Amino acid sequence: MVELSWEGWLVPQIADELRCSQKTVRRWLHRFNRSGLEGLEDLGGQGRKRRITEAERSRIIGLVKQTPPGRLEVQPSNDMWAPDEAGPAEWTLDALAAAARELGIQVGRSQVRRILLAEGVRWRRTRSWTRSKDPGFEGKGRGSSSSTPARPTARRWSAPTSSAR
Repeated sequence: MVELSWEGWLVPQIADELRCSQKTVRRWLHRFNRSGLEGLEDLGGQGRKRRITEAERSRIIGLVKQTPPGRLEVQPSNDMWAPDEAGPAEWTLDALAAAARELGIQVGRSQVRRILLAEGVRWRRTRSWTRSKDPGFEGKGRGSSSSTPARPTARRWSAPTSSAR
């Protein structure tokens, strides 16, 4: 921009050539005129500041690695026990946000999601299943009998035919 201006180009011509707005060209030329080459450096500190610290982000990510407080665990006596039966049995965005708030971190569900995505944490839908050490417990085998279809078969539709009258 500065070089083109020195060559005698006008602001609208520079903006068209560089495919930016005239306001942008003027801003950079004024910065250069005011501060020289130093005016063309990045000012830094632009944009919104983070609301939570890096340490708080790490604590939220650390929560994911912990067992949720409401998850039942098999004890050596074969009893099932959860540290907090009223707590979540699995980590959801809402449960993580609530746990973070209990730690004094003011964060919402959407912020937790952004933090986890930025860290590459992936989650998947949980599947319910059971294990038992009881010798009398036996798996029930396949689902329903083969005579009962799992779902109705899809109807096949054909394109309507036109008839000449």
